[in-house]
Amino acid sequence: MDLAKVTSKGQLTIPIEIRKKLGIKNGDKVLFVEEAGRVYMMNSSMYALREAQAEFAGEAERLGLKDEDDVMDMIKEMRDESQVK
Repeated sequence: MDLAKVTSKGQLTIPIEIRKKLGIKNGDKVLFVEEAGRVYMMNSSMYALREAQAEFAGEAERLGLKDEDDVMDMIKEMRDESQVK
């Protein structure tokens, strides 16, 4: 367990071990998320990536993409269509 003291300006220093565990580096933004009465702190970039992954879940199957070749074919098709316009 790590402890951090809040300053009069509401600032705190995140202990190095916690920063390492969360993958937080100098200049990163930290996100506070409340779920079921608890507040969690996380790296905002990692949270955004997780949200994007959740939004795209099942899309490959829906589009009939089974492997990398299918993805490359779809990209080529989209590029060809955009050049026609």
